[in-house]
Amino acid sequence: MKPRKIPMRKDLLTGEMHPKKEMVRIVKLKDDTLEIDPSGKKSGRGAYVALNPDGVKAAAQKHVLESAFGIKVDAQFYEDLFAYVDHQKARRELFGDKA
Repeated sequence: MKPRKIPMRKDLLTGEMHPKKEMVRIVKLKDDTLEIDPSGKKSGRGAYVALNPDGVKAAAQKHVLESAFGIKVDAQFYEDLFAYVDHQKARRELFGDKA
């Protein structure tokens, strides 16, 4: 049997390719707001971020999401993204690939 192809996505913050399951999707909605998309299925322009809390902190300092999406992103969104990424990374470390 042929092995399944693993979908890969580019990390917005580092430019590295990672498996889609190991990333978080951020989506820009029609009303120019950003949301974290855990399901990966919301409609809108999306970008992927790896489960690296330090990368999210660096992105907040460099305003990476502002330049990628062309909108103003408040500091609260970066804090929410950091908390979500930190939580998901901890879950993945505790429970493995099934989390």
